[in-house]
Amino acid sequence: MCDDHAMQAISAYGSPISKLAPTPNIDRLARRGMLFNSAFVENSLSSPSRACLITGLYSNQNGQRQLLEGIDSTKTFFSELLQQAGYETGIVGKWHLMCEPKGFDWYHILDDQGTYYNPTFCSTHHYKQYRKEEGYATDLITEHAINFLDHRDKNKPFCLLVHHKAPHRNWMPAPKNIGKYDGVVFPLPKTFWDDYSTRGSAAHTQNMNITHAMELIQDLKVPEMMDTTKAQDRFSYMCLMGELGRLNSEQRIAWDKYYMPRNRKFIEAHLTGKELTKWKYENYIRDYMAVIASVDESVGKLLDYLEKNGLDKNTIIVYTSDQGFYLGEHGWFDKRFMYEESMHTPLIISYPGHIKEGSVCNSLVQNIDFAPTFLSLAGIKQPKEMTGRSLESLFSGTAPKNWRKSLYYHYYDYPTFHLVRKHDGVRTERYKLIHFYGKGGIRAVSENKYQNTPGTRENNLFKKLSAAKYFHNDPDINYYELYDLKNDPNELNNIYGKKGTDNIFNKLKKKLNCYRKNLKIDEY
Repeated sequence: MCDDHAMQAISAYGSPISKLAPTPNIDRLARRGMLFNSAFVENSLSSPSRACLITGLYSNQNGQRQLLEGIDSTKTFFSELLQQAGYETGIVGKWHLMCEPKGFDWYHILDDQGTYYNPTFCSTHHYKQYRKEEGYATDLITEHAINFLDHRDKNKPFCLLVHHKAPHRNWMPAPKNIGKYDGVVFPLPKTFWDDYSTRGSAAHTQNMNITHAMELIQDLKVPEMMDTTKAQDRFSYMCLMGELGRLNSEQRIAWDKYYMPRNRKFIEAHLTGKELTKWKYENYIRDYMAVIASVDESVGKLLDYLEKNGLDKNTIIVYTSDQGFYLGEHGWFDKRFMYEESMHTPLIISYPGHIKEGSVCNSLVQNIDFAPTFLSLAGIKQPKEMTGRSLESLFSGTAPKNWRKSLYYHYYDYPTFHLVRKHDGVRTERYKLIHFYGKGGIRAVSENKYQNTPGTRENNLFKKLSAAKYFHNDPDINYYELYDLKNDPNELNNIYGKKGTDNIFNKLKKKLNCYRKNLKIDEY
C-alpha cells in the first residue's frame, strides 16, 4: 500500500501522465493478475482509510473519522485472526494509527507520517522508541520487508504488509531519482482550469488549488522565495529546512545539483498568472513521478525476491493506495473530496492459478473489502460485525448476481488542512449523489469529538491553525450535488435540481438514507 498513489500515475491504467513516466513493475504485477477499474475508498484520508483496511469497517464503526485520532483498538484487526490461524504476520512502513500494531508478530513502523530521508522507525517490543536509519524511506522499507521474508518461519504461511510513505506530500525523490523527469512536459488534465461554476460553495472554499494553495517554498522546494515578513513563508521554510536538515552530505549534493540551478532559472523568469500555475503543476508532477519511480523499483525487488525463492506461484500479492489523489484535475492536489480522482483508488491483485493473467474487474469494490478478502483467502470465517465483503467471488471475472450496486462515502475531517467540507454520499455504477453539510469555519469545531477535547492532537492542531488564522469564515451549508458519470465522467456538470432529474435524485437519496440508517450515522 502506498500513500496518495493516484491511478493516473500507474501506466497499467493508461493515463497520459503515466505514459511519460511508466511504472513497469506495477504493470508487470497487473499482467500477472487482475486490474480493478472500480475500486474506491470510504473516506479519502490516510488514517481513516488504513482503519478501514485493518478492520473491514466503515469510519463511523471503527472510530477513525478524522486524521489524527479515533480508531477503536478493541475492534478486531484482520491481522489478529490470521495470526491466530497460524500465519506469521508483519508490517513495515507507515502505520499511522494511534495504537500499537495489533496481531503482528513483527512490525517496523515509521514515526507518524515518516520522513523521506534518513527516517526513524520503531520495532517490535519497542513501540514509540524511534531510531534513525540512514537511507531513503522507500528503499529502507523494501529492505526491511525482504529481511522479514528472509528470517520468517519457513514452516508457516505469512502475511506481510509493505506500507510506503511515498508518494505523500511533499514529494521528495530518492537522491538517484532527483531530476529524473527534468524537461518532461506533462500534459495538463482536461479539467485543470475548472471554475466550479455548477457546484456549491465547498468546491470554491477548499484550500487545495495548485494556483493558491501549493506552496513555492515547501512543496516546490524554492526556499529562495521566502519573504521573512510573512508568517506562512517562515513556517513553510522551517518545514522544508527540517526535512533538508536530515540529509547527509552525499544526499545534499544530489539535491543542490538539481534544485539550485532550477530555482535560479525559475526566479529569473518572473512568472505570473497562468504561466506560474503551469510551472507549479509541471514541477509538482515531475517530483511526484520521481517518487513513484522508487515505489515501482520496490515492487520489482519484491516480485524478484518471490520468484527467486520459489514463492511467486503460491503468494497472493495486492497493490493499492490508501486513496486516490489529484494530479492537477480540477486544478487541485491532495484528496478528501468524494469526486472521482480522490475516491477512486488503484487496486491490483495477483493470485496465480486462481486469477487469470491480464484480467480486469469493473465491479464496485471498496477498501472495507480488504480484511474480509484476506480472511476468506486464508480459510478464516469472517466475523459477523465485519461490514465489507470478500472480493474472492470476483476473481473468476464475473460478479455474482448479488454483488453490490452502490457505495457509501463519508468525509468528516473539517475544519483542518485544505478546508474540505464535511460530506457524505452514494455512488452507483452511473450516478453519484453528494451531500455537503455542517457549520462553517471554527463553528464546526463543536461538532468534532477530538478537536473539541483539550490535550488531544486534533485539539492542538486546531489551536495552531487557528492562531495562524488559517480558517476562513465559511458559511454553514446543507446542499446536494448530483452527477451522471456516464455522460459527465469528469464531474463538471452538477445536475441537481435540473429538469428531469427528480426521479434519479429521489432514488439515490433513498439509497443514501438506507446507508445512514443501517450504519447508524449520527452526524445529522
